[in-house]
Amino acid sequence: MEMNDKAEKAVAYKHKDCNCAQAVLLAFADELERPEEELRALGSGFGMGMGCTEATCGALCGASMVMGLCNKSGKPTAAIMRELLHEFQEKAGATICKDLKGIETGRMLCSCDDCVRYAVRAAEKHL
Repeated sequence: MEMNDKAEKAVAYKHKDCNCAQAVLLAFADELERPEEELRALGSGFGMGMGCTEATCGALCGASMVMGLCNKSGKPTAAIMRELLHEFQEKAGATICKDLKGIETGRMLCSCDDCVRYAVRAAEKHL
């Protein structure tokens, strides 16, 4: 994949110094028209499953913030997120961080890198 691909940019941010939510937000920096520091701050509490609780996947939370900030479709953001969440779950196998990582089962359903990719691509589809 080319580095101009938003999904791969997001993965690169994830490997640099961002949590999954921040990585997704930063991949959409041009569309969001907000400073990097603000996007990092916005996503800072959503690492390792929303507040480090292994709850909702941070990448999915990041995609939700992108949709809320960029939605110009006239369709309610909650309705878009419902669709996006179902698409993400179909690809990743779950929406909860601990389930995706296999914390309780010992069987990883989806890597963080792929969760970031799926969240970015789903958000792109709905913008």
